[in-house]
Amino acid sequence: MSSERKNKLHLISTVAGSILLLATVLFFPSCAPNKPEEIKELTNREELPTITYRDLHSTITDSGKIRYRFTTPVMQQFDQRKEATVEFPEGLHLYVYNSLEEIDAQIKCKQATYHQTKDLWELRKDVEAVNLDGEVINTELMYWDMSAKTLYSDQFIKISTDTEIITGTGFESDERMENYKIKNISGILQVEEAPASSASEPTAP
Repeated sequence: MSSERKNKLHLISTVAGSILLLATVLFFPSCAPNKPEEIKELTNREELPTITYRDLHSTITDSGKIRYRFTTPVMQQFDQRKEATVEFPEGLHLYVYNSLEEIDAQIKCKQATYHQTKDLWELRKDVEAVNLDGEVINTELMYWDMSAKTLYSDQFIKISTDTEIITGTGFESDERMENYKIKNISGILQVEEAPASSASEPTAP
């Protein structure tokens, strides 16, 4: 082989080696771990709402009939989280309708989260639920499973009826609160019905 051909081959080999070395140098930094500030930016991005609604009134229907309705001052949707959620940081008022599109029950609270993949509502802070009979349920935390159509809580519960006030821990019910139970009852207070006041004509001062 001539010396000129050897020189050309040596030059090609040297250039190819330089290109490979440059590609390696450029490639490895791109595979380096994310910097702390980059990780923080990604984390912060998950905590930014995808969309925000204010003074929202929404209706959920099934087969053309109203099943649920809710109103809220602020609703924030978070699609970037590992588990997509909808937040209600300023409270929520929910209404449950029957097949005749009449209100069967209603729930209000000061904070709420809807877990989209689980179809589960997490209702927090001053939760108050009222059924068709006017019975009032108070607690600080209540879950509403829309798929199972059930309400439940493992927190302190107070149920007020026309005749008694029941307190305890743990609660289960259907979503219309027609059939409910407290798991651990701690007290039952009988309520005396207030006597009806007799009507009288107003007198001049």
